[in-house]
Amino acid sequence: MRTDFQSWVAARQSRFEDVLRGLLPRAEIIPQRLHEAMRYAVLDGGKRVRPLLAFAAGELTGADANRVNIAAAAVELIHAYSLVHDDMPCMDDDVLRRGKPTCHVQYDEATALLVGDSLQTLAFQLLAEHRLSDDAQRQLEMIRLLAAATGSRGMAGGQAIDLASIGKSLALPELEFMHIHKTGALIRAAVLLGAQCGSVSPGQQDKLDRFGKLIGLAFQVVDDVLDCEADTATLGKTAGKDADNGKPTYVSLLGLQDAREMAGRLHREALETLAEFGDSALRLRELADFIVLRKF
Repeated sequence: MRTDFQSWVAARQSRFEDVLRGLLPRAEIIPQRLHEAMRYAVLDGGKRVRPLLAFAAGELTGADANRVNIAAAAVELIHAYSLVHDDMPCMDDDVLRRGKPTCHVQYDEATALLVGDSLQTLAFQLLAEHRLSDDAQRQLEMIRLLAAATGSRGMAGGQAIDLASIGKSLALPELEFMHIHKTGALIRAAVLLGAQCGSVSPGQQDKLDRFGKLIGLAFQVVDDVLDCEADTATLGKTAGKDADNGKPTYVSLLGLQDAREMAGRLHREALETLAEFGDSALRLRELADFIVLRKF
């Protein structure tokens, strides 16, 4: 009997927290302060949307759960590193993340910088030292995929465009291009890495990649809407920060109602890409619903 969505999410979030605790260096290992800060930045925070997408895609392709745990952890470590660096004074200069002081506030800027560096390299160490596929070439492709999603033509590149766009007006295609890289690349990688831990054909992979691209964009549109509608306590981060800093958002470009409609369109298109998978894509559909319909 299949469990309901909330029970499925709760079970995987709990299990995954234990996975992360075991994979991160223990706080008592030298250098203790760095390892303590790494654990602070990663553990006990966030809804783990990217790992959940990896788990759902892995279930669709019949992947071994232990393999997906490692792929999901690599993605989450990259995500955590990006948040630590994004919050620093040289970037977004924020003091609150996931309802607690940001890493550079809790520790210091130098430690936060090293935390991000260390989390990034640990992600690739995990992908290299654990067997995620019986096909060595596929595992190399998984490492390449995460590297591409993380670097200058993925997440880091999107952040660079974001910083260069402060105070500017972007056209919709330019804004989409930025967020396909800044936010969407890692979400797409989460879906694909989870799927590649199992058995997936090139055609299925293309469909899942399309799903990841659409739901990644939808995630950002909804974030922009929530940034206007929710308060800091609800979001767990400083509300309205992008607008205050003059960053272009979907709401500033389209208006609140049109941004909501765009999120709805992306949601429908994402669900359409899963049609051929039938009931095996149920969790991916439910996660798409959660991403777009979340109210926090």
